Amino acid sequence: MKKPVCAVIGIGPGNGAAIARRFSDASYQVALLSRSTEFTRPLAEELGNARAIDCDVTEASSIEQAFADVREHLGEVNVLVYNAGGAARWATVDDLSPADFDASWRVNALGALLATQQVIPAMKKRRAGSIVFIGATASRRGGARTAAFAPAKAAQRSLAESMAKHLWPAGIHVALIIIDGVVDLPATRKVMADKDSDFFVKPAAVAEIAYQLAIQDPSAWSFEVEARPFGEVW
Repeated sequence: MKKPVCAVIGIGPGNGAAIARRFSDASYQVALLSRSTEFTRPLAEELGNARAIDCDVTEASSIEQAFADVREHLGEVNVLVYNAGGAARWATVDDLSPADFDASWRVNALGALLATQQVIPAMKKRRAGSIVFIGATASRRGGARTAAFAPAKAAQRSLAESMAKHLWPAGIHVALIIIDGVVDLPATRKVMADKDSDFFVKPAAVAEIAYQLAIQDPSAWSFEVEARPFGEVW
């Protein structure tokens, strides 16, 4: 029997890698889609049941080629986790360039649309599948310096909600994880050296949420799940 396929878009040392490992541990074949394979190729070798694929989510042709590769070598996607976010440009409206605004929207919203359109037809045919977006609290509120990031994440959240209302009746579980906190990474630990371990969002914990969403019973599906450290002010 062929193993199910999980495609993770946006793979770095934090949530992306942790999500890939969790689905790999659950005997999924894992497609690692990222702009560069410098990080993902060693990860694919480590996992053993994974494939590293170049994918620029801002370009429709790149997404099409990436998913053609997934279908050819692994099969149709059963679970899609959209973790692409790009390096956020923290700026106020005074300092923000149109190019930065457009880039944030393309990665967080347009790329999400293009990627999901690649997997929906097969999921509809099977009347089964899961699409999980990794979002942020910026999708709910704009900050002074999130003039690019917040609108892009808000667009992603609205897209996910529209998709959920349209696709749930077709058997496709669309869900969103709202990350409210600082992800535990070597870079964030270095910048916030004064913070203890409990301050950070653990990638493995986020990955577990994504996996549980993918296997939820259809009689009790969740759409939006928040993930925040217990000490976070909210």
